[in-house]
Amino acid sequence: MGDGTIYLGRGEKVQALALKYANRHGLIAGATGTGKTVSLQIMAEGFSAAGVPVFMADVKGDLAGLSRAGKPEDKVAPKLVERAKTIGLDDYGFDAFPVVFWDLFGEQGHPIRTTISEMGPLLLSRLLDLNDTQEGVLNIAFRVADEQGLLLLDLKDLRALLQHVAENAASLTTTYGNVSAASVGAIQRRLLVLENQGAAHFFGEPALELADLMRTTQDGRGVVSILAADRLMQSPRLYATFLLWLLSELFEDLPEVGDPDKPKLVFFFDEAHLLFDDAPAALVDKVEQVVRLIRSKGVGVYFVTQNPIDVPDTVLGQLGNRVQHALRAFTPRDQKAVRAAAETFRPNPAFKVADVITELGVGEALVSTLEAKGIPGIVDRTLIRPPSSRLGPVSAAERTETIGHSPVAGRYDTTIDRVSASEMLEARAKQVAETEARAQEVERSTAERRRYDVDLPPKRTTARTSSSRRQSTGEAMMKSVARSIGTQLGRQIVRGILGGLFRGR
Repeated sequence: MGDGTIYLGRGEKVQALALKYANRHGLIAGATGTGKTVSLQIMAEGFSAAGVPVFMADVKGDLAGLSRAGKPEDKVAPKLVERAKTIGLDDYGFDAFPVVFWDLFGEQGHPIRTTISEMGPLLLSRLLDLNDTQEGVLNIAFRVADEQGLLLLDLKDLRALLQHVAENAASLTTTYGNVSAASVGAIQRRLLVLENQGAAHFFGEPALELADLMRTTQDGRGVVSILAADRLMQSPRLYATFLLWLLSELFEDLPEVGDPDKPKLVFFFDEAHLLFDDAPAALVDKVEQVVRLIRSKGVGVYFVTQNPIDVPDTVLGQLGNRVQHALRAFTPRDQKAVRAAAETFRPNPAFKVADVITELGVGEALVSTLEAKGIPGIVDRTLIRPPSSRLGPVSAAERTETIGHSPVAGRYDTTIDRVSASEMLEARAKQVAETEARAQEVERSTAERRRYDVDLPPKRTTARTSSSRRQSTGEAMMKSVARSIGTQLGRQIVRGILGGLFRGR
């Protein structure tokens, strides 16, 4: 609208989202087919036109149309023009917006990667659905990596680290607590499942630089980053964990800016219920903390879901801007959702909110945004404005063209595999093996020298000495016998001679 607001539509009066309060977060809710995607699209257009970068996930492929202007010859064009006239949007026209396509798998956009270290043990435990014991072992593994200077970049690094922890469990248990082979094995199996789902593409380098999600064009428009999520939705836990990681990184890296005139980035979290399904209390607390505090970093977070009750109350209470499309009240849960949604709005004396929620048509919504001093506006039944960009997906050729002209083209497309924990542990194991082999060789050589230089010569010397001793004893005996015989003969000869002499007399 050019006055610091984004035009959303008209009810009793014009409904607009004030950029000054856009970082107070928001909610877009409604049953399937009621117009949530269009509301998301026109809000993204408004933020981009105001110079605010946007990040969103494209679950069905429809949001890719933001990169192309709508055409008067399209089948839906007459209806869009008619809606614009109905709500008094006199300057309505078709336009395209600057878009960068991203894809965790690198197929429909530039790859998005992060490292295992940046993900951290808490989010990895959520991603792997680990129990408390297994999460404790994973925390021990990260501590060991920090203390030993092991870089954790990709899944093979984490697997190698876990193997190292298991092999040294005895020494680690006394320092950090029990490390069981069963827990390590369970984590390894979960990693294998995750890898089979394609998550290996997500972990590695070059890692995403957040500045590339916060770009503006030379003419001052905010770049809309669209994550292809159609295949990613087949791994909903990976999808939810990735978006939570991205929020956490923004929270940790961005400086405090207070309440700026407009957000530095707006983050749309489609299918938000996937973030909270079966989520442990610690994770929900982290989401609440990030949502509550990231506002001061100039980031607005908008959850898109079917039922408001999909979002925990502690988080729902932080969402000041609301666009509520029709809800169905066929089941008790649906009826509860209708009542919950109605109670979150500032009442309008002209109608009963709970009744209107079930009566809204396609492209209609109950809208309440923050007004002066951050006060919630009175809810109004609103006809949502038509988008200026194309409704629906783009062709493969159009997507390829957009990717080729992207400001980040070539920056993330080639994987880098530098020396990290896997290679370091392998080199360490090789060095230990070589040291042991050298030690064994030295021991064998020493044993051989000992047998030759110490054992054998004494035995031969002893044998020779014994033989010599035996020869000397024999000779002595012969000499003794000879001496004995000689003595006896001598005596006999002497006696004979002397006897002859005396008889002669």
